[in-house]
Amino acid sequence: FLVDKSGKNECEVACFIKAPETALENLKCKIVNDISSLVVDDSEELVSNVISIECSDDGKTIPFPINVAIPFTSCFRGNYREIVVKVTDVNFQSNYLTPISLEGYQGNHKETFAEVKIYQLGVFSVLSCLKKQTFTVPKVGLSQKLSVDSRISFYYPPETFSSPAPMQLKVQPIEPSLVSTLKARHDMYHAVVSASALVYVQHPSAQPFNSSVTITLPCPPNPEKKREEDETEHARAIRATVKRVATAYHPRAVSASLRKNGENLSDTLKLLGHRNKEEGWKVFDDVIIQNARNGLVSFELNEHLESFVVIRFSFLLENTYLLLFARALEEAVCSTMANVILYRKRENPCKIVVLLSASKELTCELQNLHKEGYFGPPEPTQQFPLREGEQIHFRFRGNIFASENGKDFGKVYRLIFHSQRKPRLKLQIKEVDEFGNHSSPHYKGTAVFYKITREMITKKWEQPLPYGEYQHQSPLCKLALTLPKHEKLINRPRSTRRISSDSSEALWDNLLYWLAEELAEDNTSLLALCLPVRRSVLQLVRLKCPDNLTHQIYELLCCWKKTLPRSADKQQLLSRYLRKSGRSDLSEELCFKWQNKVFT
Repeated sequence: FLVDKSGKNECEVACFIKAPETALENLKCKIVNDISSLVVDDSEELVSNVISIECSDDGKTIPFPINVAIPFTSCFRGNYREIVVKVTDVNFQSNYLTPISLEGYQGNHKETFAEVKIYQLGVFSVLSCLKKQTFTVPKVGLSQKLSVDSRISFYYPPETFSSPAPMQLKVQPIEPSLVSTLKARHDMYHAVVSASALVYVQHPSAQPFNSSVTITLPCPPNPEKKREEDETEHARAIRATVKRVATAYHPRAVSASLRKNGENLSDTLKLLGHRNKEEGWKVFDDVIIQNARNGLVSFELNEHLESFVVIRFSFLLENTYLLLFARALEEAVCSTMANVILYRKRENPCKIVVLLSASKELTCELQNLHKEGYFGPPEPTQQFPLREGEQIHFRFRGNIFASENGKDFGKVYRLIFHSQRKPRLKLQIKEVDEFGNHSSPHYKGTAVFYKITREMITKKWEQPLPYGEYQHQSPLCKLALTLPKHEKLINRPRSTRRISSDSSEALWDNLLYWLAEELAEDNTSLLALCLPVRRSVLQLVRLKCPDNLTHQIYELLCCWKKTLPRSADKQQLLSRYLRKSGRSDLSEELCFKWQNKVFT
């Protein structure tokens, strides 16, 4: 199924469908990326177009199952994530399908496709999700290492459950850089050293624990403590060497042993978790966490927790701050720091591109834009956090507005953030009022951006853009924008010159215009004419005729002539100023033309 690319005379593959020919004739497929905010949840990343597949004839039945293959591009998969296809029906109920194939070819098309067998039509999207591991705990007990990270293990003693209990687990790794970022933003988290992975557990049978479950998982050790241990080992080696030397040469020196530098650093470990979403995070002070080798920690749990994390901190931290840190950590793993970029085409400043970029990819994105011919100013905005599926709405204010098609100006525009996709818009900008910003060589405007969270988005399949509904919302950021003014070509025909009923005035008018043309050929400046006129007259002439030196000189000569009395010998005075300006040749030619009444 091919669909038109938005605003382009090109087609792209929406999907491949394998079904009986009679069924294919009744299927209709389209790309509906405008509703992508409605098909993603936390910890899910969209990696494909959002595809709607419908039956064009309600009276026809589709012989299910049929196979659908959707092209996708996944940049960051890793061991903790997997590719799934999400199917959403008209009531926003979703199912997750595991692809039966991720082949790179569909016929002659070489791409990565997620192929699934479907039993219903609806809205389809390919997602990168946290990998789900499912296992069943029998009555005899179980020791289970997770496939996503073999360092994480669960030991269920015999008779933990009265009957076999299924378990579903997901693991969200916590990067040390994320902990460092949270500590840098908030001083109250300074004591936090590290955090284990966030573990999500589903326990469908809800059977109570008859005995405690032992959980082991990695929680990085304090680097300061490791450094101290290395220094301690080094000091012990030195002391042993000094002791042997002292015993041999100075027996009394044995008592003068080396002292250790510094004191032992003692870390504290706490388990935080929540039994359900409604109850929220809780600190389990009664759970004793033991340090194992190689940065592993273990503890026993006698109740079911939907999610939990172990936090290591270097000195005592109040539980209130620990709970705040856990909430901030959970929110941070579902967010990505991003920037808005608004660049202009170098050879055509009226064409701009607006896009959202993850901050860690900003440098690479700017280089790609430079290769496409787009440059600043303005520079990218400051970074801000965005969750998957959140939207940025923006509009233009001031004397600049924009259009996607070159016709409809002044609309609100939308970018939907997906960390593994590059949402962008190419727009055309123009001035609202061509006579505005008269004191500036540029038209000036501002692009104002608003953040729309997923909670603010109504669950409707039609997602029209609002207009003028941001009065009560503070802007996320703003970017100042300028547009060079057009160079206006004003044709001033000779008929616009002064026409006088007096024949001598008409002759003088022609003579001054001839003189202006001669002087303009040599790029003579207005100041070089040495005419006794005020500086304000020079400025007025330049403003009146900004782009034509002949007209400037002509206007200046006319202004000078108007200041003279009617009885003045204009030809003699003008000849004197021309000689003073170094143009004796024009002075002589002026005298000849005046005497012989030759002005052509």
